Amino acid sequence: MLGNKKGRRLERYVPDYVLFDVETTGTSTYRDRVIEISAVKVKGGQVIEEFTSLVNPECPIPYYASRVNGITDDMVKDAPVFEEALADFFAFAGDEVLAGHNIHTFDMAFLYRDCMAYFGKVPDNDYVDTLVIARSCLPQLRHHKLTDLADYYGISTVGAHRALNDCHMNQQVFEQLGKVLGDRRQSGQNVRICPRCGQILRKRTGIYGEFWGCSGYPECRYTANI
Repeated sequence: MLGNKKGRRLERYVPDYVLFDVETTGTSTYRDRVIEISAVKVKGGQVIEEFTSLVNPECPIPYYASRVNGITDDMVKDAPVFEEALADFFAFAGDEVLAGHNIHTFDMAFLYRDCMAYFGKVPDNDYVDTLVIARSCLPQLRHHKLTDLADYYGISTVGAHRALNDCHMNQQVFEQLGKVLGDRRQSGQNVRICPRCGQILRKRTGIYGEFWGCSGYPECRYTANI
């Protein structure tokens, strides 16, 4: 939902979430605009509902963007503007945890920017960036793009770079990553979990040497000696 404070980035698997993706006119989170937003609602690890909407960016879509996502000016000319699509998206997502791939630096930046511009508030939903999770779970991979992860897990990449297709692909990847995190947690190897909030503990260095610190800092300030 919308509020006055941004939600926390979580570094753990959650079984209930809304996984979303946006397609845009380019890669700049300052000047480019959203042209599609899609999401899947997940309960207990299973998709139960979908949301998708093309968006009229009220500007021409650059050729290079259309080459990537296949969305053209003609396709969005009668679509809602992002203020309308964004309101519909948050009506769909509610206060669920949000998830997505590389959303910490990309997708969430568009949501924060445009929610503040349209509504004077920001999303206060906590969120999970599956890129961060993938780098932790699969350090042996050279690349952690969504399509790389899908290939690794044998998940179809047909229709990649359209938002709803990417949501379904990403949801399956997240469930696989969740199994890795669960296995590690049960074995007690390679990962330490914060007993207060359930996020990953990371080695950090302070004036007295190394210690375990919660990745949820500053919201969670749990520490432990090494």
